[in-house]
Amino acid sequence: MAKIYLDYAATTPVDPKVLRAMLPYLKKDFGNPSSIHGFGQRALGAIDDARKKVADFLGCSPQEIVFTGSATEADNLAIQGLIENQKSNLKNQKLHIITTQIEHHAVLEPCQILEKKGVRVTYLPVDREGLVKVSDIEKALGPDTLLVSVMYANNEIGTVQPIAEIGKVLKSQKNKIYFHTDAVQAANYLECNVEKLGVDLLSLSAHKIYGPKGVGALYVRKGTPLRPLIFGGGHENGLRSGTENVTGIVGFGAAVEEIQNPKIKIQNIKIRQLRDRIIKKVLKLISEARLNGSLAQRLPNNINFSFKGAEGEAIVIALDQKGIATSTGSACSSKSLEPSHVLLALGLSDIEAHTSLRVSLGRYTTEKEVETFLKVLPSVVKRLREISGYKL
Repeated sequence: MAKIYLDYAATTPVDPKVLRAMLPYLKKDFGNPSSIHGFGQRALGAIDDARKKVADFLGCSPQEIVFTGSATEADNLAIQGLIENQKSNLKNQKLHIITTQIEHHAVLEPCQILEKKGVRVTYLPVDREGLVKVSDIEKALGPDTLLVSVMYANNEIGTVQPIAEIGKVLKSQKNKIYFHTDAVQAANYLECNVEKLGVDLLSLSAHKIYGPKGVGALYVRKGTPLRPLIFGGGHENGLRSGTENVTGIVGFGAAVEEIQNPKIKIQNIKIRQLRDRIIKKVLKLISEARLNGSLAQRLPNNINFSFKGAEGEAIVIALDQKGIATSTGSACSSKSLEPSHVLLALGLSDIEAHTSLRVSLGRYTTEKEVETFLKVLPSVVKRLREISGYKL
């Protein structure tokens, strides 16, 4: 049975060029980068090289890049690190965070933890397409607002937020308000220059851009005060103690370099065309199918449907039995039986949210694979609707 992978938003395969760059650091160049001998210095040099590549991609200084174990850790370091630093310096100061209802759990849960510690958090709503209004952010600002965190592109519905516009609003305020964005899904397809976006903190993940799992990065604008989450060694300018994952960091640097390749940018146009074909054909072939999220302000590889009368997880399982890998939403919370908080924020009911299917395309998706998917999906939805007793 042919295997068709349409879950690139969950993770991506390691690019062959990335793997080749990593291999020496699993073999002969295995030194600890903190060691002063030749083995260690070669490893340190490789980290420095990767740090420069990530910095060049973001348009910042290498000293502003902190490597982490994941984007989840990067999000936590940005949010908890900033707030905890402020709390330790000004113990009685009231602090306020603004975020949205459709953020990744790596942002929402740290905010919820900080709420229990007395921090005020505003969770802004989004419209039916999943877009936050810049005016809503401006209205929510207060004298105690320290941080705004808005995801650049949503991992479930692909909606792209107006980050640069938000950045301009925050920059115009009298009081310094720090701006964080989770750019994990955006990095493959969107402008990530931190000056153009106006952000102070930005999170990335290697395994979403054809790099290895287990390594992330946080851009920290010079002068942004963070308290580390991990202590014991002072690595990464004191913000992330622990021997660096040299192999993973090297792979991260190679992956970032490759997504800037002009050939990759041409491939992204093809991905958008395949996405548009799937949307058009599915809405035509399957009655009562709904596209979740914005059609215009959307990542070129993301599609999220709801099919009344067909349970999303059952669709994923049925497609998997046909050799096609998809998902219902975030892979990070796929074991949860709760309906997607993102889809609920769009106004879907619990039942409607449970009928969702996320299809995400990537660098290696072919037209033939898309045609196979379009041939298989209608019969899968029809059969599941018959089983559930749903009447059109």
